[in-house]
Amino acid sequence: MAMPAEKDSDDTAHSFAKGQLKAIIERIEKLEEEKKAISDDIKDVYGEAKGNGFDVKALRTIIRMRKQDADERQEQETILETYMQALGML
Repeated sequence: MAMPAEKDSDDTAHSFAKGQLKAIIERIEKLEEEKKAISDDIKDVYGEAKGNGFDVKALRTIIRMRKQDADERQEQETILETYMQALGML
């Protein structure tokens, strides 16, 4: 059986953990909302680009490529070119 002092300590620890969990959940929810807003903004920019005559698929490819390391990108381009030549596409 827990002593009264231990019970108060357990209640305090439980209350702290509950508050901490709630704060974490609220932070994640806020970040998810921000992520959705940013995603919507990106979608709007792609829509604007499409409206101005740009090819959105090409833009997405360029964005993906710019995230890559230059050596990694070169290696992938070389492999792609090799495969395309093997298939008679070049």
